[in-house]
Amino acid sequence: MTHPTRREALGVLTAAAAAGVLPLRPEELHAAWSHLAGLRQSGQAYRPRFFQPDEWATLQVLVDMILPADERSGSATEAGVPPFIDFVLAEGTDESARTQVRDGLAWLDAQTQRGGGRTFRESSEDVRSAVLDRIAWPARAAAADAEGVRFFNRLRDLTASGFWSSRTGVEDLQYMGNVMIPQWTGCPPEQLRKIGLEP
Repeated sequence: MTHPTRREALGVLTAAAAAGVLPLRPEELHAAWSHLAGLRQSGQAYRPRFFQPDEWATLQVLVDMILPADERSGSATEAGVPPFIDFVLAEGTDESARTQVRDGLAWLDAQTQRGGGRTFRESSEDVRSAVLDRIAWPARAAAADAEGVRFFNRLRDLTASGFWSSRTGVEDLQYMGNVMIPQWTGCPPEQLRKIGLEP
């Protein structure tokens, strides 16, 4: 899979939010991270409630392929995205989402096991990437891969939602919050040049 940059992945998330297609509401984000923070504070390890052990292992590989670590921040797994997704699916009321994710993980294994291969998580990076390349861009995907495309779209949205609502993701965005600027002098010239506008 050609790994997207964080900027490209954030662009997908932003476009999805603008279109109103993100799978989670703000209160769902808050409930998930509050629950996970409570577990951390009490010293409890997270135990998956939705995913079976083999699915849990595959999920961790998959979310890190979607958002790997880079020079700026950690991977999706390091940000706590797998527990986030598990909590959302376990607590959520959308049965179709649960079915789609579970069936999608099985679909990935079926694709990599064709011809006597291994499961998705046991396969080489090249084999996993080849399968994801088929489903990561819906406009280019074959009709036979429609189930995989729908699954991957949902999981990518859940991964992005979890990552950029986590502490790691907020730091990755370099979000400063409501910071008072005593005097606005306009957009810095280097930023204008970066977007093709000369000062």
